[in-house]
Amino acid sequence: MECVFGLVGDGFALIAADSSAVNSILVHKSNEDKIMVLDSHKLLGASGEAGDRAQFTEYIQKNVHLYQFRNGIPLTTAAAANFTRGELATALRKFCFGQSPYFVNILLAGYDKEVGPSLYYIDYIATLHKLDKGAFGYGSYFSLSMMDRHYRNGMSLEQAIDLVDKCIIEIRSRLVVAPPNFVIKIVDQNGAREYSRRESIPSV
Repeated sequence: MECVFGLVGDGFALIAADSSAVNSILVHKSNEDKIMVLDSHKLLGASGEAGDRAQFTEYIQKNVHLYQFRNGIPLTTAAAANFTRGELATALRKFCFGQSPYFVNILLAGYDKEVGPSLYYIDYIATLHKLDKGAFGYGSYFSLSMMDRHYRNGMSLEQAIDLVDKCIIEIRSRLVVAPPNFVIKIVDQNGAREYSRRESIPSV
């Protein structure tokens, strides 16, 4: 019942994700952070198998750092998205030779000085799209419909957070097994950081 969604506003991009770690009918923890800070100006929100999510996102993060260390400049958001897509595609095509693909879906948000904020949608079969808004998981049925109704280009941070809260309320009220806690992170010219959390029960 994972929920990861994001949008682009006026000078920033944000990603929100539930913080539940579940397996079948069991909740292992409710403070899992599914949004990784890739570098100073990039966020990676992931959903999917817990092991694949942790291993693959860390692999991408370390390679992004390695590129900057070797070349002295960071990858652009578009370059990081294409690198991530390439790694997913490679793993998918090696499936015939015994290697399992990564069952992980990704929203990659970043801020580049020349381009501004951007958001990329990358699914487990290596589909890549640049979007203004996107979502993964069962919560996407409700968050996408809310964003289709209320999203506008050039939204302020306050308007975007209000829309995120609307999506969270809708997910909690409509999804039969709804995750209680969410984390929201933003990236803008000042960098990538956690903005706030939305919690309805104490963390396990």
